[in-house]
Amino acid sequence: MFAFKKFITPFLLPPGIFIAILIFSGLLFLRKSRKAGILNILIGISLWGLSVGPVSDALMKGLENNLTLPADPRGDVLILLGGGVYDGVRDLTGVGAPSEDTLARIVTVARLQKRLQVPVIVSGGAVFSWRKAEAPVDKRFLMDLGVPGGKILVEDRSRDTLENARYVKEICEKHHFKHPLLITSAYHMKRALVSFREFNMETTPVPCNFKTWDRKYGWADYLPGDLRISMVACREYVGLLYLKAVSTF
Repeated sequence: MFAFKKFITPFLLPPGIFIAILIFSGLLFLRKSRKAGILNILIGISLWGLSVGPVSDALMKGLENNLTLPADPRGDVLILLGGGVYDGVRDLTGVGAPSEDTLARIVTVARLQKRLQVPVIVSGGAVFSWRKAEAPVDKRFLMDLGVPGGKILVEDRSRDTLENARYVKEICEKHHFKHPLLITSAYHMKRALVSFREFNMETTPVPCNFKTWDRKYGWADYLPGDLRISMVACREYVGLLYLKAVSTF
């Protein structure tokens, strides 16, 4: 019964229930419309594939491979790239809270700043006009973790990684920072490095929040699961293609 429960539950919850509906309806449509039936089945199988651990891990590993943590990171400024906030959420010290990915980046920066005692540039604006800028929220959390407010420089105009690089470079030039350490999630680091190089800015990468590791898979890992990891990975690949196209023109 335990194995049966573990097998059937993923098909009762999203995205598994939609996958089951697509495949089952596709089999029924085969009698009336072969093309519609095959299309439904292919969509269902594709969603199933993207939702299983081995596939999402493979997509992520393509982004996280060849990234290592520096054994003894040294620099004159830390650059924190935001990864999203819940800007309407109330917490103990105000409104707005970092997303899970951003929180991992904040903790890494707080630990590094305590060790190196250098300034921090917090980069992240409002992607859309009806949202709040991210950088002030991240600054508040850094201060709660012990980073002095006077050591934090806020960049709250950027809407994407390319603009992060553009506006952070302006701050570095203004304050004469020469050896920045770049902190972001491991899956985002490749796109971040390419973006900063677009503005002729070399940084030392300090990846955090790795999503993948060497692990064995069992039958349960091939049942429908979470699409979010694959979605995040695909977004990064699209972003890298966009940067390649921009640099070409």
